[in-house]
Amino acid sequence: MASAREGVATGNVPDPAVNRLTKEASPASRPRPGGVASVPGTVRPVLLLVLPALLEQVLAISVGFTDKWLAGNLLEGPAFLAAVGLVGYALGFLPGLFAVPAVAATALVARCVGGGDLIGARRAAGQAFVVGSVLVGVVGLAAALGGRRLVMLLGLPTASTGLAMEYLEIVIPALPAMMIIGVGVAILRGSGDMVAGLMSMTVVNLVNAGTSYALAVGVGGLPRLGWKGLAWGTLIGYGCGAICTLWLLTRRDRQLRPAPADLVPDGHCLRRVLSVGLPAGMDAIGNAICHLWFLSVVNRLGDVDAAAHAVAITIESLAFLPGSAFGLAAATLSGQFLGARDERRARQSVWLAAAGCVGLMSAMGALFFVAADPLAGWFVGGQGRQSEVASLTARLVRIVAFAQPPLALLMVFSGGLRGAGATRPPLVVNFLGLLVVRLPLAMLLAWPQVPLPGGATIEGWGWGAAGAWYAMAIDLTVRGVAMASIFSGRRWMRAGV
Repeated sequence: MASAREGVATGNVPDPAVNRLTKEASPASRPRPGGVASVPGTVRPVLLLVLPALLEQVLAISVGFTDKWLAGNLLEGPAFLAAVGLVGYALGFLPGLFAVPAVAATALVARCVGGGDLIGARRAAGQAFVVGSVLVGVVGLAAALGGRRLVMLLGLPTASTGLAMEYLEIVIPALPAMMIIGVGVAILRGSGDMVAGLMSMTVVNLVNAGTSYALAVGVGGLPRLGWKGLAWGTLIGYGCGAICTLWLLTRRDRQLRPAPADLVPDGHCLRRVLSVGLPAGMDAIGNAICHLWFLSVVNRLGDVDAAAHAVAITIESLAFLPGSAFGLAAATLSGQFLGARDERRARQSVWLAAAGCVGLMSAMGALFFVAADPLAGWFVGGQGRQSEVASLTARLVRIVAFAQPPLALLMVFSGGLRGAGATRPPLVVNFLGLLVVRLPLAMLLAWPQVPLPGGATIEGWGWGAAGAWYAMAIDLTVRGVAMASIFSGRRWMRAGV
């Protein structure tokens, strides 16, 4: 929860935190609302943001879909699918390491745009890029020094571990491009421009799909690189996406283009970015560590379980499409409406987004349950090609089908809270859910024996990957209910941004 020191009045009193983002902003008069805060009603602003965000998320997950489909259909053996599963986690979480500047950019820019303060929005955008640039260096150095050891600790068999290392060593240089895409799109999203992310991810996906396939099989005289071709295609895709994002930020939406002065470190503005972004960054890093820990629980069960887990995660990511889209829309809506001093529409818009998301993700859950077998078979080149992997994948997908409604609540209300600047409640809920519920339960249900500190062991249930997925479904349910309960209160609207 936000502390009293961070709280600001959110009624009709001007927000001093927003005014202090820039000396040019006038505290004497409140500018007219901008962005979606100027659109009447509640349903229309939600739809204006959700639809392009939904298309963006389709393209975002297609990067992982492409690699897994190519690995399952062009390369022989479960080792490639097991390795691409670990790689998929990395590609999902590496951009998340830039959550500090990205979440702060969306929250601060949304508040400023909602209050009609474009100068403050540009200042916040510039300082977000400053923080992002520092993080690129930190993350890159950490990957160079400890990346290999981390991959080895995740428990894959030797062959799969080597493949994962080969891939990540090629893709790690894409970190600056990932930062530019993440922060740049977050800035534009805070202004209500959800099409920018759609365009950037279109470029990333098309370039990745085409280049990965061409380099994997050697199309048109290109070198036949096989597994490494998938990695080079991903690297090139992110590079082109970063170029597209910079073009959008500097040419398409010039009102938010940071001036050179905005890119000079500013102590006060950096403190505002870090105040909002650090809890979100801790949340992202903690999530990454816990999910990699969860992955290691499954990896230690062997290549078949690891491969089935990788494919099932990819199928389940289809449900993240509406969840991510509505969550992104909720972040922008809550931030801009609070910036315009309209608490009622801030709450209503997020609740409306949650209702729509629960409906869509419940439908996705029903689809998972009915179509689990053909979906699993498609990823491995047909049911008869890797039958053990396909059968286990279908079982995992059916388990998680029942967790889709609470997952919808978790994603949308987390987005609404972060957009308002209340980044601490999601941090606490996610940290406790993963460490107290998912990970201990996953080891107990998945492993036949669970080692304890001091060399002792206890008997586990030995359900394999299915046991780990039961633990995941329970964890998602607990966190979804907890996040809805927090949002039902009012303290989140007093978060300091």
